[in-house]
Amino acid sequence: MESSNDELEIVLSNVETPLFLRLRKATMIESKLLFNLAAPAVIVYMINYFMSISTEIFSGHLGNLELVVASLGNTGIQGFAYGLMLGMGSAVKTLCGQAYGGRKYEMLGVYLQRSTVLLSLTGVLLTLIYVFSKQILLFLGESPEIASAASLFVYGLIPKIFAYSMNFPIQKFLQSQSIVTPSAYISASTLSLHLLLTWLAVYKLEMELLGASLVLSLWWWIIVVAQFVYIVTSDRCRETWKGFSVHAFSGLCSSFKLSAASAVMLCLQTWYFQILVLLAGLLENQELALDSLSICMTISSWVLMISVGFNAAISVRVSNEIGAGNPNSAAFSVIIVNIYSLVISVILAFVIMVFRDVLSYAFTEGEKVSAAVSDLCPLLAITVVLNGIQPVLSGVAVRCGWQTFVAKGIWMGMIGGTLIQTIILAWVTFKTDWKKEVGAKQISSKYLKKCNIKFDLKTPI
Repeated sequence: MESSNDELEIVLSNVETPLFLRLRKATMIESKLLFNLAAPAVIVYMINYFMSISTEIFSGHLGNLELVVASLGNTGIQGFAYGLMLGMGSAVKTLCGQAYGGRKYEMLGVYLQRSTVLLSLTGVLLTLIYVFSKQILLFLGESPEIASAASLFVYGLIPKIFAYSMNFPIQKFLQSQSIVTPSAYISASTLSLHLLLTWLAVYKLEMELLGASLVLSLWWWIIVVAQFVYIVTSDRCRETWKGFSVHAFSGLCSSFKLSAASAVMLCLQTWYFQILVLLAGLLENQELALDSLSICMTISSWVLMISVGFNAAISVRVSNEIGAGNPNSAAFSVIIVNIYSLVISVILAFVIMVFRDVLSYAFTEGEKVSAAVSDLCPLLAITVVLNGIQPVLSGVAVRCGWQTFVAKGIWMGMIGGTLIQTIILAWVTFKTDWKKEVGAKQISSKYLKKCNIKFDLKTPI
């Protein structure tokens, strides 16, 4: 009996059938294959990220400072580790997907264990950043109050690093076999438990920030253990999991090269978001800047999880089709998934603009924060649309093993963006009427003196 993959390839290759009929039938076949993978993957990623959002929400209702601290810890420091770990873990998708497509089932378990070893070693190094987070934040210019509170929150996230080191390889191991529903069930079934434990730790036990981060770490470990138990006990993994193997410690260097390339590719895509949050803490009104930017970044990242889910699905589809020798199916899958992801992103961007004035109240109180978030929403909507395509294409690149090439491309893109910004600023500076600027400064100074307000020329007006 022919597999659904073979069926799609046959439909696309049948030149005797009219093009419209071929595309219609192929779209129906691909949509079914895609959404069987994408829907559970999207649920998993959105629930997993919602756990971090809920932690920020619980912290934010303690006060604006607590929201700043939770956002800085989650988006700034923890986001650094997340990008690195997820990037390195993505290499497993390339190896496992192609091995599964080529029917080398026993290698999937070896790749899973080898990646876990590499990520665990990386986690040890990342722990140092968490331990010295206060000193790092102070060095970066954050206020002592924010740095001290953020470091306390970050200490509770240290166990989460090593949960990452196991979770990401496990997810890619399962996804490469088109096993995504169990992870969705596990995440959904533990959602209410996480919310309950966070509420108890933050409000009833009065552990506040430390309690919120410790519960978040605990929840991630529950997910990891549950997924591993499924792998060991499920008949669906009988051919791909043969138990622990010493081969996991061989070939670490070659695996590290591929993992490093994957990490660089993803980190360049995600770290600039974290850098924006850190830079916001250097502005004059730190709390307002961090609150508004963190809320927008959190919403953007949560919506991004939809594209990441499509990323996981298309990675599996492309890898399996390449491994099975179906080039037409692989190309067609890429087109269909990008169309779906873009349409969903445009709809969500529209929703964001409609509710721009009330989005912030889910995180914290305050009209100033709400106004600042509302002002940022047009940029947020544009980001959401762009993120509807880029992560999906990254998933294709990972499955085809183009990590190094894509990393170079992203770096060139960042240079291009910086160059355009520099040209614009240089042009604005060149066209500035400095006499007019001096006149405005003098008028402002006279007005402030007239109102008996002390004025410091070092302070920007």
